[in-house]
Amino acid sequence: MSMLSPYPQRIVCLTEEPTEVLYALGEQDRIVGISGFTVRPARARKEKPRVSAFSSAKIERILDLRPDLVVGFSDIQADIARELIKAGVEVWISNHRSVLGILSYVRRLGAMVGAADRAHRYALELEHRIEQRRQHSSLFPRRPRVYFEEWDEPMITGIRWVSELITIAGGEDIFPERATHPLAKDRIIADPAEIIRRAPEIILGSWCGKRFRPDTVADRSGWSEVPAVRDRQLHEIKSPLILQPGPAALTDGLDAIHQVIRRWAGRASPAAPRRPRLAGRTSPAASLNASLHQTDG
Repeated sequence: MSMLSPYPQRIVCLTEEPTEVLYALGEQDRIVGISGFTVRPARARKEKPRVSAFSSAKIERILDLRPDLVVGFSDIQADIARELIKAGVEVWISNHRSVLGILSYVRRLGAMVGAADRAHRYALELEHRIEQRRQHSSLFPRRPRVYFEEWDEPMITGIRWVSELITIAGGEDIFPERATHPLAKDRIIADPAEIIRRAPEIILGSWCGKRFRPDTVADRSGWSEVPAVRDRQLHEIKSPLILQPGPAALTDGLDAIHQVIRRWAGRASPAAPRRPRLAGRTSPAASLNASLHQTDG
């Protein structure tokens, strides 16, 4: 890497998604510091010093690394960004909240480090994977109602990219109107009875920073007749896979949601009697059956 390069040479990543993207593009040598919450790729935790949490950071430690670019995410990191900017550091805070925004983020970050073509190809691969899941899900007999819980006290429903991934995976988010709000405080479900009224058939939990407890959810007052509780359709989606707006959400996060919905669809679809097939033709029923039972790739 030439020292005369016009692109950043020493990058500190305050969240996981820029680390994951830069590693995917083969630009990991530019990274000199990462978030302590980074788990993807696993090797990053062994190779890079951890200099931040999410809402806090070791400012002096970051400055000691002499970064020429710090990459963060959202208003929650505004205070960190302000301190670094005051110290003369260039900072990029992205604020994307949708699937399209994640794809755009990959392309923009790639362009910032001189890897625009590779970033574009990587984004196309992610788009292709998403479209495969969307097409697969279109074969399901119907779309289950899904409640995604990002936090339990208070109850907070999913952000926009999560809601969109539920749709792509074959479900129907029961709070799509709240998903459009970027701030968690605007996605609080003040009246739990509203969840009961919307009768989710699947409950997905991803409690940021702690383990999701299905039994605790099932024991909530009045929830025993919620279809998801009655049918034991309460599932954890690990927060590193879904709560950060980066490639993980579009790959393993989407796959995890899709797998839950695919299994639900397999139970919901009545077994059809076997029918003889005409040579060279595949019936819709056969396509559906293969879809519901194929191994996720």
